[in-house]
Amino acid sequence: MDAGEATGALLLLLAAAAAVAAAVATGAVDFTYVATVGSVGPPPSSSGGEWGEVLWARVRSRAVAPALQVVVWACMVMSVMLVVEATYNCAVSVGVMLLGWKPERRFKWEPLGSGAGDDDEEKGDTAAAAAAAAAYPMVMVQIPMYNELEVYKLSIGAACELKWPKERLIVQVLDDSTDPCIKKLVEKECVNWASKGLNVKYATRTGHKGFKAGALKKGMEWDYAKQCEYVALFDADYQPEPDFLLRTVPFLMNNENVALVQARWVFVLGDIFLFLKFTVNDRASLLTRIQRTFLDYHFKVEQEAGSATFSFFSFNGTAGVWRTEAINDAGGWKDRTTVEDMDLAVRATLKGWKFIYVGDVRVKSELPFTYEAYRRQQFRWACGSANLFRKMIWEVFVAKQVSPLKKFYMIYSFFLVRRVVAPTVTFVLYNIIIPVSVMVPEVFLPIWGVAYIPTALTVVTAVRNPENLHIMPLWILFESVMSMHRLKAAIAGLLELPEFNQWIVTKKVGNNGTEENSDVPLLQKARKGLRNRVNLPEIGFSVFLFTCASYNLVFHGKTSYFINIYLQGLAFLLLGLNGIGTSYCCL
Repeated sequence: MDAGEATGALLLLLAAAAAVAAAVATGAVDFTYVATVGSVGPPPSSSGGEWGEVLWARVRSRAVAPALQVVVWACMVMSVMLVVEATYNCAVSVGVMLLGWKPERRFKWEPLGSGAGDDDEEKGDTAAAAAAAAAYPMVMVQIPMYNELEVYKLSIGAACELKWPKERLIVQVLDDSTDPCIKKLVEKECVNWASKGLNVKYATRTGHKGFKAGALKKGMEWDYAKQCEYVALFDADYQPEPDFLLRTVPFLMNNENVALVQARWVFVLGDIFLFLKFTVNDRASLLTRIQRTFLDYHFKVEQEAGSATFSFFSFNGTAGVWRTEAINDAGGWKDRTTVEDMDLAVRATLKGWKFIYVGDVRVKSELPFTYEAYRRQQFRWACGSANLFRKMIWEVFVAKQVSPLKKFYMIYSFFLVRRVVAPTVTFVLYNIIIPVSVMVPEVFLPIWGVAYIPTALTVVTAVRNPENLHIMPLWILFESVMSMHRLKAAIAGLLELPEFNQWIVTKKVGNNGTEENSDVPLLQKARKGLRNRVNLPEIGFSVFLFTCASYNLVFHGKTSYFINIYLQGLAFLLLGLNGIGTSYCCL
């Protein structure tokens, strides 16, 4: 057990203790009400038309309320798990920021020459240039593509402009495009860069088995790929800065136990923001603004915490550099789930490899511009990660090269809480139990579970990103809707339902930022009927929420949740009608 793991375990215990102490100090914990549920006395005598009301009161108190109360307390337990996990991650992230505990302090890092011998070559000193280049390892940059008409020039150009000796760099474009015109354009772009002296390889394959994982696996089988010590991976809509390799590869060169260096994403909107020199596109629309809030938390908190304590986190599938030896040691790329990146990361960790997250290194990309695109992307990620949990829980448990603390972190925190508990409690408690409770007054909802914990979660989510605080209410409502899809995806992945391995490619915008973005199912034609213009599940659920809110408004009882429920219903309705626009957002 290293110092990072011990620190992580200590902080997790402190977060749990703080949660319990806060609950006791405020007098919020009250389990005495549980015993009273279902023990209602005989109903008052009735006659005439009151028999229906009496019958419903009996069924409600003796069957419905006890069943709901069990679910309530299950949700309370999951809520505590979630808030402890979030508090722990936030504490680590804030600690890293305050202490300045950057990766360069935790791992050995020595800079490489930024010129890479180019100055000597320009002066005609080829011998000096060759000697300087020899100090640089062979690196291959992989760019998987599928009909990427809008962004192929941006990604290939950015990869070819990386500062690295030309003879030590290979840019491999893995083109799975089905459109022959696009394939010709991509190949022409590769030939164009190759004519400038770059070592650009254009690779295709027959069929699309394994989708992205299959393409990456095939790309590693080429003879030239086997000569490369490190592999940098960028999706087609990602454009690294020229010094990306100079800032990331030294971590791998100087730390033999490090397998992956992951950079952070920032987001652009093609030509629309050229005048801002590719600044982030989080303000392109309300949808992208909300997505930024989610991804800021993911990178600044979750990835930072995992890297600083257990040197483990999920590879984001792009904007990272892998050690080729580690990929092979872990068994290479596998297509058994839709999260091939997370799959490889977990398997490499079980072999004893460590990961480094470098938040100061940022790679430009773009966010999904429609609700449909984002929803399908999130479904694929949530479904794949839950399915990977099912497939790998035993492998993690019996792994011999991982400490017990790290196993606990992987199984409990990384998989169980984030992939299963989070979507379950968010949807079941806030979208089902609370709305239904207005019609079943016998159900007891502890204030600490429905008020204090959500408030604490909001605070820890925003504490590392105070600039997002004003948009948190909209983010909460949006995440309330997304929890329905994430829970559905998690169930599909855990039970391996028919849609658990469905791969859908998100169409990019690139320089055509004003065009409508949409998801295009691989090898299928996109339908344009009414069903695709509205989202029936969201609309149907909004009807349920509006009904519960209206009931609560008319029959107050002892609770008044109707304002919150109305807002949730409105969020479901607007997203059901695709009412979240793509116009510029000033928030």
